[in-house]
Amino acid sequence: MEHHADLIVLGAGQSGLATAALAPRHGFARALVLESADQVGGSWPRYYDSLTLFSPARYSSLPGMRFSGDGDRYPTRDEVVDYLRAYVRRLDADIRTSTTVTSVQPRDGAWVIRAEDGAAFTARAVVAATGAFRSPYTPAVPGCEEFAGQSLHAADYRAPEPFTGQRVVVVGGGNSAVQIAAELGAVAETTLASRRPIGWVKQRPLGRDIHWWLRRTGFDIAPLSRMLEKVPVSVLDDGRYRRALDTHGVERREMFARLTPDGVVWADGAKEPVDTVIWATGYRLAYPYLNGSGVLGTDGRPRHHGGIATVPGLGFVGIEFQRSFSSNTLRGVGRDAAHVLSRLSRSR
Repeated sequence: MEHHADLIVLGAGQSGLATAALAPRHGFARALVLESADQVGGSWPRYYDSLTLFSPARYSSLPGMRFSGDGDRYPTRDEVVDYLRAYVRRLDADIRTSTTVTSVQPRDGAWVIRAEDGAAFTARAVVAATGAFRSPYTPAVPGCEEFAGQSLHAADYRAPEPFTGQRVVVVGGGNSAVQIAAELGAVAETTLASRRPIGWVKQRPLGRDIHWWLRRTGFDIAPLSRMLEKVPVSVLDDGRYRRALDTHGVERREMFARLTPDGVVWADGAKEPVDTVIWATGYRLAYPYLNGSGVLGTDGRPRHHGGIATVPGLGFVGIEFQRSFSSNTLRGVGRDAAHVLSRLSRSR
């Protein structure tokens, strides 16, 4: 038996929840949200314990509910998780957790969604709000298969204590790599390995948080800001992370050339034993449930224009640089969701 809904949203993370919240404003009945995990919040509950936002609370809200407390503070992972759970309690939507979607296919002008447990659903409109953080990316480095030490992605890193006394290399040049290396330096001999120097950006230029400037200038939502997708990643810092790296003696080195059974070979040819390599190297978009739908390119990336799929009735929310610099952020997913929902509503 197929269950029908006016709108089905895939994923109950920040993107899916923002989409479900805005659906009634665009003429959709109560949205049905399907989430594979046993709780809402998307990837947030699984991030490392000390993760701290680089955007102040006042710029980190979903549509219709501000982040409570001091708007100038930088919320922690747990604060974001609590915020998302509180958001759900106010949300008029049917949210079904522990429902893993395996197939989303077009049929007779609608979409058929099938779940791992055998459940089936149909809808005239579907928004895929997963994909951005479901496929951790680890680059192919020579010797990976030989390395006998611990190798893990930042997605599986939680806290520094298990690495106490070890020799650790953190690979990456972005915010997560820097945060993880900074805290590991207090308990382990740590090196930050990246292909280019860290691109430090001041958190508070001229005494104002950079997000204030982004909003004041309109750059945060400007379509041209998507050009930054091709710019090397930068690290926002008010000084605390640079100080932590210096205090704990965490040096940045050019990316190693290869791994060996017991360590790494650096770019200059020097060999060094290493206990653990942590790959803070980001994620790749992944929508396995859309295989065969005609929406994915040969590289597995969705074919879309600003979140509107090339196949009618399907949209995406939560893709980095989907429409602007702030896409796939707490402050930006609401704008993208509104754009996608308005287009899907017109095409019904």
